Amino acid sequence: MSIAKVNTFMDQLDHPLKKEMEKVINIITTANPKIECDIKWGGPSFKFKEDMATINPKIKNYVVVIFHKASLLNDDFGFLEEQTKGKAYAKFYSMADVGKHETALKKAVNAWVSLMEN
Repeated sequence: MSIAKVNTFMDQLDHPLKKEMEKVINIITTANPKIECDIKWGGPSFKFKEDMATINPKIKNYVVVIFHKASLLNDDFGFLEEQTKGKAYAKFYSMADVGKHETALKKAVNAWVSLMEN
């Protein structure tokens, strides 16, 4: 796990929702100790056995977590927006949004770990 790389990336990032993004990163990385993180595809990326999700920091009006293979999870957890090719987006517009969906985000992370373990 390269949380140091992610922290360095975040230290240098200029984003209007940086605090929200940092909170989302913290939720994902602490939801399950098996989750690894790195910088991939231009943003913080998370995986367990396979790539799970990536944050795209180029989008400035919300924090978007792209779940690469969300269709495998068979659940939208109440906050995922289905996209093409089996992907889904989690969008956070404010710290209140992050707090509102924190439990669901943790459930999605743990569902991924369970899926990859089986």
